[in-house]
Amino acid sequence: MAVEQCLVIIKPDGMAKGLTGDIIRELSRTDLVMAGAKVVQVTRELSEEHYQHLKDKEFFNDLIKYIMGDFHHTKSVLALVYEGEKATEKIRKICGATHPEKAEPTSIRGKYGRVHSETGVFENVIHASENAKEAEREIKLWFRPNELIHTIFPVERKNQKMDSFFWK
Repeated sequence: MAVEQCLVIIKPDGMAKGLTGDIIRELSRTDLVMAGAKVVQVTRELSEEHYQHLKDKEFFNDLIKYIMGDFHHTKSVLALVYEGEKATEKIRKICGATHPEKAEPTSIRGKYGRVHSETGVFENVIHASENAKEAEREIKLWFRPNELIHTIFPVERKNQKMDSFFWK
């Protein structure tokens, strides 16, 4: 069986509610290895590229505002990469259905998600790649190869001159 990697994002509502530890504990039940983790302030460009497949949906703008943290008191998310056999399948099972009210009550979204009755916007606290192909696209969007402890996708070394920040 081939090793897969899966992108997981603890969304702003999960961050604002202090659920990161609980969610990571739940994800540890998958027997997968965490290959990368970082806190990210999501830009409009990143969010639109991430959700490009939903750009024609009427809820697209609310989705972009949601992932950027406009509906919460935090602008950050926790981006994670998990690795192992059947990574996307295992992660998606423990996350539960995207719609929190349709998710198994013991799943992450079933326990921690909610639907706002006045707006119809639902908070599902977590994103997980849909399949291995989508995981590759998403991981390459959110992480650089040197931010992962192990890469399974081809990489190349480029010599680039870039401005960088350094500690004073």
